[in-house]
Amino acid sequence: MTFYQFARGVVLSVFKVVFRVRVVGKERVPAQGAYIVAPSHRSILDVPFAAYITRRTVRFLAKDDLFRSSLGRRLFDALGAVEVGRGTADRGAMRALEGVLEAGEPVAIFPEGTRHSGPEIAELFAGAAYLSVKFGVPIVPVGIGGSEHILPKGKIFPRVHRVAVSVGEPLYPPALEGRARRGAAKQLTEQLQTALQRCFDDAERLAR
Repeated sequence: MTFYQFARGVVLSVFKVVFRVRVVGKERVPAQGAYIVAPSHRSILDVPFAAYITRRTVRFLAKDDLFRSSLGRRLFDALGAVEVGRGTADRGAMRALEGVLEAGEPVAIFPEGTRHSGPEIAELFAGAAYLSVKFGVPIVPVGIGGSEHILPKGKIFPRVHRVAVSVGEPLYPPALEGRARRGAAKQLTEQLQTALQRCFDDAERLAR
């Protein structure tokens, strides 16, 4: 058992009881091969909540702030997190994710980029769609409802609130080469925007 699997088991067992987590659509997650998890983002706790959808190790992007202390670096390295600079298009992080996808393993990218507030999914960045088109892997939209009420941005102390995780149908990219990939990534990002909003609406409804 890896440290990720051990930590996942402990944290998710506790969260299941405390936050009465409900997961719907889990059967839609591919059972094998590489794919990209694309969750909504309203709280730092969305990382463990997104991990409910599969027992497989999922590599998450994590902002560089979390790696600044020696303890944080050891912890997040052990969890398989990929460090990315805040507000930057970190090429090193993208290359690391590409290596994971090439190895046939799943990765997670918050397509909104950073945490947002409210019922509307923010305009998405194209990184997830670009990787999907480049490597021919599906994107799995995941709405996480209720997490904003637990530990909203700017708050320190968490509150108890029901959480729901809604998994949408995977979005599959077209098989393209060269410059056509850019247009395909844009179109796929638009499809993801709609699908993720639908999943988030469903999760928010279930979390009430």
